[in-house]
Parts: sequence; C-alpha cells; structure tokens
Amino acid sequence: FFFLMIRRPPRSTQSRSSAASDVYKRQVSTQSTWGKKFKFQKMLSSGIPDLVVIHPLVLLSVVDHYNRVSMKSRRRVVGILLGEVNKGVLDVTNCYAIPFEEDPREQNIWFLDHMYHETMYNMFKKINAREKVVGWYTTGTKFKPHDIEINELIKRYTPRPILVVIDVEHSDPNSLPNEAYTSIEEVRKDGTIVRNFLHLPSTVRAFEPEEIGVEQLLRELRDVNMTTLGSEVAQKISSLKALISKLDIIRFYLDQVAAGTAAPNQQVIFNLQEIFNLLPNLNSQELIDAFTTRNNDSSFVLYLCSMIRSIGALHDLLNNKISNREAEREREKEKEDKKAEREKDKVAGNEKEKGEKTEKGEKAEKKD
Repeated sequence: FFFLMIRRPPRSTQSRSSAASDVYKRQVSTQSTWGKKFKFQKMLSSGIPDLVVIHPLVLLSVVDHYNRVSMKSRRRVVGILLGEVNKGVLDVTNCYAIPFEEDPREQNIWFLDHMYHETMYNMFKKINAREKVVGWYTTGTKFKPHDIEINELIKRYTPRPILVVIDVEHSDPNSLPNEAYTSIEEVRKDGTIVRNFLHLPSTVRAFEPEEIGVEQLLRELRDVNMTTLGSEVAQKISSLKALISKLDIIRFYLDQVAAGTAAPNQQVIFNLQEIFNLLPNLNSQELIDAFTTRNNDSSFVLYLCSMIRSIGALHDLLNNKISNREAEREREKEKEDKKAEREKDKVAGNEKEKGEKTEKGEKAEKKD
C-alpha cells in the first residue's frame, strides 16, 4: 500500500488564491542559498549523490522478488540496482534479483553469485545502455554489519555503490519504505581506518507513464466506497503523523545534545537551521492578507457549491412530485376507463339477455 504515497506534485496557478504561496516563495527566495550550494558541490566532488530517487518499478520488482523467494522463510533477498546520475540526483529506475544465501547463525558466512549478476547485466545493457549499475538492494528494516563486505564486492562494478534497504512489509506506515546508504571511510583516534554506512536522503518519485501504470494497478487496492475528499483527508492525517514523528526525533536529538550525552553534528545543526530559515514569516501583513484572501475565496466557493447543491436537490424534489402527480392521474384515468368498459360490457350483456328472452317468447307464442 505504500505505492499510494506516489503523487503528482500540484501545479501552480496564476490566481488570487495562490497569493499565499507566492508570498512564501518570495520569502524563501530572499534567503541565503550558499549553504545548499556548498553542500551540493561537496557531495558532487566526493561522488556521493545529493538525492536518491526510487522509482515504482524498483519497488514492485523487489516486492515480487521477496514474495517468490522468501515469503515463507522470512529471509532477506538481495539484488542489483540500475539507474543514472543527473546533476547530483541518482534515479534508480530498474533492478534485478541475484542469488544470495547467508548463514543465520554465522553472519560472516554469505554467498552472492556475481557471475549471474554479470550475465544479467550484459542482457540488460542490450536493452537500455544508459542504465548503469549504481548499487544494490536488500529487504528488511535496517542493514546488517557484514553488509559492508557485500558493498565492497559491488564496488567491482561501480566505484560508489548505493545500498537501498526496502521494507517490503512497510512496518511504519508514516514513512517511506526505503532507506539509502553509501559507504565511507572514517579514521579513528588510534589511526585505524574503518568503513561505515552514511545515510543519504531518498524519496519515491515516478515519471508520468509510471504513475499512470501504478494508478491502474492500485485501482483494486483502493476502497471504492471512500470518496476523493475522504482519501485526501486520510493522506493529510498520515502526513501530519509522519511530521510529528520526525519532530519527536529532532527534539530527542536536541535534548541529548543539550544534556551533553550526544556529540553535536554540525551538518545536522546546519540542516535544522535551514529548516527554520525556510519557515514563513507569519507576522508579515502581506502574508496575512494573502491567507485571508485565499480563505475567503475557498469559503465563497464552498458556499456557492452548497447553494447549487441545495437548488439542485429542490429542483429534483419538485420534478419528483410532478412526476408522481402525473403518474397518479394516469392511474386514476386508467381506473375510470376500466370502470367505463365494465359498465359498457354490462349494458351490452343486459341487452343481449333481453333479446334472447324476447326471441324465446316469440317462439313459444308461435308454438301455441
């Protein structure tokens, strides 16, 4: 059901109702963007993408792989991710499964068939040469310690592989089912170099043909009795719950930093400051007027729709009464016509009986 979260972004309209968003955009555009540019250039120079975009075909393929191989055993599955990088954004557009086994008792014992991977990639390359090996995926809610060794094996085919952990059961409905990581080298105080996973921002996005296909697939999953307004309200509630959970995580981290139990991360602090800088200035009279105008426009549209609905209902009621009255008149007319026919038949029967009696009397007189 997490594919329901894939939505086309709303299109901006040039009207008075969009004045609030225009004011907010002007406030954002006046703020400093040097921090984002610095972060973007730093990530490009290191080969780490700024954003990992997972497409619906990848999610569908991973779920199908898991259902075919490990639905009963509950073991995780592994596969290769294909895609391309454009301006710091990594688009993961395709994937395929590869044979993988691991010992549940000894985590360091695992097997990945890289020969099968090379054969599959050669076939995929004939179909679409632009799609390159960008990383690998695994199912579950988090990565395992020995995944860093698997990541080193994938480095034979791409210099900076991306690990995407996909929760096929979607245990947390308030968040996306995918998390992206990349490996980095850290130097400890004693001079040793260790490899760890670095979390990367990721999202789910679809091209227009993919979105149309996903909507066709999800028609059977959606509740047909739920109206569009009800589904939108449910999505808003789910989004607010996800926002509250993220705010709780931020508050917990800041409380730990303030108490001295956690070391402050300058990048996290910088991102939080960027979030606060992007918040609109609610004390601006221009923004207040824009929100008031938009609210009045929305209220006017709702009032007008209610009046039209009431007039339409009254019109249907009058038409129903008129049709019922005409039907009643037709039924009464039919009853009168049937009654007149019965009386006419009765008169004709009486005349016939009288004629028969007269004939019998004349015959009797002739005999006498």
